[in-house]
Formats: sequence, structure tokens, C-alpha cells
Amino acid sequence: MSITVNGLDELKKLAGSDLGTSEWIEVTQERIDTFADATGDHQWIHVDPEKAKEGPFGAPIAHGYLTLSLFIPLFTELLDVQGVTTKVNYGLNKVRFPSPVKVGSRIRLAAKLAEVEEVPGGVQITVDGAIEIEGGTKPAAVLQSLSRFYA
Repeated sequence: MSITVNGLDELKKLAGSDLGTSEWIEVTQERIDTFADATGDHQWIHVDPEKAKEGPFGAPIAHGYLTLSLFIPLFTELLDVQGVTTKVNYGLNKVRFPSPVKVGSRIRLAAKLAEVEEVPGGVQITVDGAIEIEGGTKPAAVLQSLSRFYA
């Protein structure tokens, strides 16, 4: 369920809040292949299902950066900031990929709004996130994301 805030003042009040979890999404072979085409990364462990069956994970796995790229659509399910003119990704402080995402797995985001700090013309938020794998013991990705919102 999404939390909606209107403007930077309401966003500031959420600092330290748990944002909950997004819905589950399936990571399909089609999504992996499309990402491979977009990035030019056609390593067999991602795009060759037959060879990947014999590999270390027993199936094709998503690119780590594909998993990371899904942070934004999953995050937008958790927090909707209205009453601002611009929303931009500012970067990442930390990213780790503790567990691979096998094709057909479902993932979701669990996130906390760790910090909201003022920057010229707006605010910068720091989000601590974990992209979880359904039924998994370790997350697919653990990250700290920075975004900026301008009035």
C-alpha cells in the first residue's frame, strides 16, 4: 500500500519511517532477455536456459543490475510524493547482491525512509531497501538509495 505525501514538509515528517513492502513481481526470462538486449550483457548464465541448468545456480539468473533497476518501480508502489515539480535519482551509497534471482522467482521491495535532509531548492531522501526473494533466506539486493525532490 502506498503512502502519499503532499509536498516537502509532509515528506520531512516521514524521516525514519518504515515504508512497508511492495507487491511481488515475477522475474521472467523475457525480462532478463530484454535487459540483456538493452545492456549488451548476454552472458550465458542469464540468457541460455539450457546451459544455465548446468551452471552453479541450476537455472538462469537475473543480472544484478536488472534486480537493482527494479528498485524504482517497486519503490513507487511504497511512496507517492505529490506537490513537487521534479523527482530525480541522485545515486547510491551502498549496493550488495547477497543472493541471485533465478528466472521465475518473485521479488519485492522492503524499504525504510532513513533520512530526509534539505538541499538547495528541495530535499534529499535516503532509503534503505532490501529486494526480497519470495521463499528466500537472503535478499537479492540490499541498497541505500538517494533521491531528490524539488519544490
